[in-house]
Amino acid sequence: MKVSARNVFLGTVAGIRKGAVNAEVSLALKGGTTVTATITNGSVDTLGLAAGKEAYAIVKASSVIVGTDLHDARVSARNIMCGTVSKVIEGQVNTEIDIEVGAGNTISAVITHESARNLGLKEGGHACALFKASSVILGVS
Repeated sequence: MKVSARNVFLGTVAGIRKGAVNAEVSLALKGGTTVTATITNGSVDTLGLAAGKEAYAIVKASSVIVGTDLHDARVSARNIMCGTVSKVIEGQVNTEIDIEVGAGNTISAVITHESARNLGLKEGGHACALFKASSVILGVS
């Protein structure tokens, strides 16, 4: 599977909670990190998702919000991954930030250069990535 999205995480379906139209699907990644996605019930059925099945969580880098000191933050985004900044590529308008979140998982974000500067993001520093469950696309092989 080749996709243009920067963030592709392989995980195992840990749980599915169906509603009237949508379902909340939790994927357990290596190292214990969980990614939560909201997809339609039809997509759950089409993908054949069930507990224990492998699936990919795909998140565009432009959908990721970056912050610092967010361990106790109360936010509506279901997905918060914290770790060490492993790469910073500065541009005049945007900056790409890679955050190593453990067990070989790295999440990339593209944020404005101004925001990266205001947050003081540097390689080796601590940062957290946030993204909504509705920003996650699920796929299977």
